[in-house]
Amino acid sequence: MKKYSDLEFLRLSKWQKFCYRIIAFFCGIPGAIAGFFLNIGKTIQKGFQSFIAELKDIAITFTTGDWKTKVSYIVMGFGNLTHGQFLRGIMFLLFEIVFLFYMITTGGYWLSMLPSLGHQGPTKEYNAIYDQYTTTYNDNSFKILLYGVLTIFFIVAFIYTWRANVKQCKTINMILKRGGKLKRSGDDLRSLVDESFYKTLLALPLTGILVFTVMPIVFMVLVAFTNYDGAHNGYSNALFTWVGLDNFNTLFSWQSAGGGQSYSATFGEILTWTLIWAFLATFTNYFLGMFVAMMINKKGIRLKKMWRTILVMTVAIPQFISLLYVSKMFARNGLVNLTLQGMGLINSPLPFWENPMWARVTVIIINIWIGIPYLMLITTGILMNIPADLYESARIDGANGWQQYTKITLPYMLFITGPYLLTSFTGNMNNFNVIYLLTGGAPTNSAASGAAGSVGYTDLLITWLFKITTGAESQYYLASVVGIMVFVVVALISLVVYNLLPSIKNEEDYQ
Repeated sequence: MKKYSDLEFLRLSKWQKFCYRIIAFFCGIPGAIAGFFLNIGKTIQKGFQSFIAELKDIAITFTTGDWKTKVSYIVMGFGNLTHGQFLRGIMFLLFEIVFLFYMITTGGYWLSMLPSLGHQGPTKEYNAIYDQYTTTYNDNSFKILLYGVLTIFFIVAFIYTWRANVKQCKTINMILKRGGKLKRSGDDLRSLVDESFYKTLLALPLTGILVFTVMPIVFMVLVAFTNYDGAHNGYSNALFTWVGLDNFNTLFSWQSAGGGQSYSATFGEILTWTLIWAFLATFTNYFLGMFVAMMINKKGIRLKKMWRTILVMTVAIPQFISLLYVSKMFARNGLVNLTLQGMGLINSPLPFWENPMWARVTVIIINIWIGIPYLMLITTGILMNIPADLYESARIDGANGWQQYTKITLPYMLFITGPYLLTSFTGNMNNFNVIYLLTGGAPTNSAASGAAGSVGYTDLLITWLFKITTGAESQYYLASVVGIMVFVVVALISLVVYNLLPSIKNEEDYQ
């Protein structure tokens, strides 16, 4: 692709500039992806170098430290306690005691069972007293995996705390060699509510993120490497086990599933529709919402507050109510078809939810009705902040309304709302409510339904994932694989587009 200088670019026509930007965008995607993986490689390299540096520092601290430092390698907090830092020492020692108690009592068991996910499932034994067979439940694969992950996180936390304990000993030795004064417990307490208050505030949220966000993600990823499903729920019927990459091979296999379409073809078809849906749902709402906001804000328009209130009312109504009602309106015997037939405009009901193309177009149009109020509210505030003298200068120079929009309004809006567009796009890829409440994924794609779940032509990846987990087979392992692929697709798109946004590359332009 030929690169133009700034002067050469200014000489191009509007159409040439538009084509150049489009081509430059798509040509920049491979480079952005390559840069992403290159950054990952550099991060791994830096991480390995940091790991080696940490090991060297631990060895040097041990060899050059005093006997108190050496004891601290085994008894955490010993160096702090012997130097009068009782609060730090007690915290280190208490954490070590809790960790050892947990590992000896239960943690070691969960960790030892993690490679097998259980040895014996439920068994039936004859009970002579009751003259019947009773079920005895033994190992629980689900608990083993869950508590095994928890134990690994606890071990990582212990290693991190132990390393902090070693650093504390190194710092103490350095301060004492310089003849400095060590901080006491009172100083530590004052620090927690003064210069280190941010640590106090962030401690609880960080713990919550680790326990309720990071751990479930790790657990979900690990499920993708098991055969966890309705027939192997890990406790009441049968244990589930590790299967390696078999589930990924199944998803990307071109062999037909259940006599129909292959998993790979089904995934590709749903992914394609998901991307089309996300693109149209994002940009139709964006431009039409902006248009409505511009119309309401236009000078001479009366009852502006009333129009805004009417639009906001559609936001206030829960989607669970409005979407289900709209779904019934567009049914074969719904209000829309009955009205059109009563007016003599159609002879037979329109297949809003029966025909794949009709269904897809209908959900996009209904989503416009849902999304315009949000965009109207967002863009109204931004439009009010565009300096009025820019429009005045443009009118003096002879610019018409369209030229003012393309040269002033739209660039300003795209610059300010670029990150919002990205988050809206990724949000629409996972827009469960609109699709599930309107169509439930219908109409059914009979060729693809053999893969997993009752796959429909309007199903997104997120609704397909839901069907996989709630069907008769409850293929949690396959849902986990699909969830991982959704994350990969969304992450790649987000990172590539984010680095190409003008508000990120040229953030100083509007400062």
